[in-house]
Amino acid sequence: MRTEEGLVIYEVSEYLQYLNETLRAIADQSRLAIEGEVSSFSIAQGKWVRFDLKDANGLVNCFLTTYQLKVPLEDGMKIRVYGYPKVYERYGKFSITVQRIELVGEGALRRAFELLKQKLERDGWFSTERKRPLPRFPERIGLITSREAAACGDFLRILGNRWSGVLVQLAHVQVQGEPSVRQIVSAFRSMNALARPPEVIVLTRGGGSMEDLAAFNSLEVARAIFSSRIPVVVGVGHERDETIADYVADVRASTPTNAAELVVPDRREILYAISLSSTRMSAALMHAVREQKQRLAHARSRLEAYVRRSLSAIQLLTSEFHAAARAYQTALRLRLRETDRAAGILVAHMTRRHRSWQERIVQQQRLLKNLDPKAVLCRGYAMVFDTKCHLVRDPALVDAGTALTVHLHKGILPVIVTKQVRGQDALPLS
Repeated sequence: MRTEEGLVIYEVSEYLQYLNETLRAIADQSRLAIEGEVSSFSIAQGKWVRFDLKDANGLVNCFLTTYQLKVPLEDGMKIRVYGYPKVYERYGKFSITVQRIELVGEGALRRAFELLKQKLERDGWFSTERKRPLPRFPERIGLITSREAAACGDFLRILGNRWSGVLVQLAHVQVQGEPSVRQIVSAFRSMNALARPPEVIVLTRGGGSMEDLAAFNSLEVARAIFSSRIPVVVGVGHERDETIADYVADVRASTPTNAAELVVPDRREILYAISLSSTRMSAALMHAVREQKQRLAHARSRLEAYVRRSLSAIQLLTSEFHAAARAYQTALRLRLRETDRAAGILVAHMTRRHRSWQERIVQQQRLLKNLDPKAVLCRGYAMVFDTKCHLVRDPALVDAGTALTVHLHKGILPVIVTKQVRGQDALPLS
């Protein structure tokens, strides 16, 4: 930007930037909205949303991202757009950068409801397989509603009438209007993050028009219900009212009052059921006692009969044992006498054999004594051995210088051969 003689001169891009800043300052999106009919709706590359907003006399292009698109759109729907005007520098094209969209009119709301319902049903958000059962006797219940709404009072009144001792954790939110979606989603997030979360969450409000129930038909609230770790009951309006939140919830209640009836049992029904169960249990117990008595009497009779048979068998066995013992004693005495007689015979035989062996031993001793070489030595004979203790019988086998030992009657005489001899020559010793 530069000035010449009081004239301000902009480059094109600078001028467009100045224009956009001015337009944004003038068109305050918090106070201004554009209402019209959707035309030429499209989504490019799965993330850029473009459509024209028109009436009978004019048309303006609108732009936003799929992340910002919170309601389903199609051509012909009447909507209200919040955003700021902008001229895109690259193309010089004027459009509205959309920040938020509201549906206008019963027809648009109904059509958006049908489109979102079809999409979520295709994605499996309404599937019965993913829906969780409610706890039978909850101790903590999370309640998301407006504390000023009649639905809140109806729910708490019916809850107190049916059951007591339940802790209700109330999350006060707006149930219609622009902040309602954000507050409901935040309430779900807070309850799921509690250290001791409620065992069931109830989202409820009274009836109303499609505009009044818009928050309960939003994708954000549906996602909060779908993502909740805690089972969710939704009770909105009257029996005929239906919302996307009803379909996504684990349990749908027709009214706020019905929601209270679904999350807690009726104490009178429980007391009646307990009384009925007690009566049935008492009757069943008495019947079981009678059956056990009959079984016990029958078992006792069978046991007594068995004992009698067993005693008879034991007596018979005892008698047979005594007879067998007497026969054994008789046979044992007979065997002892036979053993004594055989022992006497064996002792006599062994005595005779002993005397016979003693006589033979004496004879052998005499014979050995006569053959003992030492006895011969006593008569003056001698025995000659070489160094290997071999008996020398032939002097011709002994060389001169050989050491020998001569065994005499009273000792051993070592000698050395001085001369080898042949034949009958005397053996020279030294």
